[in-house]
Amino acid sequence: MLFKSLEFKLLNGHKVKITDIPVLEEDNQYRFLVQSRLQSFLRKITAKPQPNAVYSFKEYLKRTVKWTDYEAIYQPVTLKHNA
Repeated sequence: MLFKSLEFKLLNGHKVKITDIPVLEEDNQYRFLVQSRLQSFLRKITAKPQPNAVYSFKEYLKRTVKWTDYEAIYQPVTLKHNA
């Protein structure tokens, strides 16, 4: 699975980095869920007066979505016959 990170600077000058954002295929059923949760996470961070420097999106999803959805999003790809 591929992950991306997002780094940006707030209006007050603080740098914020969000790590562990999953890259999902266009036809994945969890793509909309991840996008909407990322938007709400960004709003939550920008509303804080003193945000942390680094956030983990993976940990945020672990706290906010159902466990079955979390496992489906971050499931490891298993290879058949060690190939």
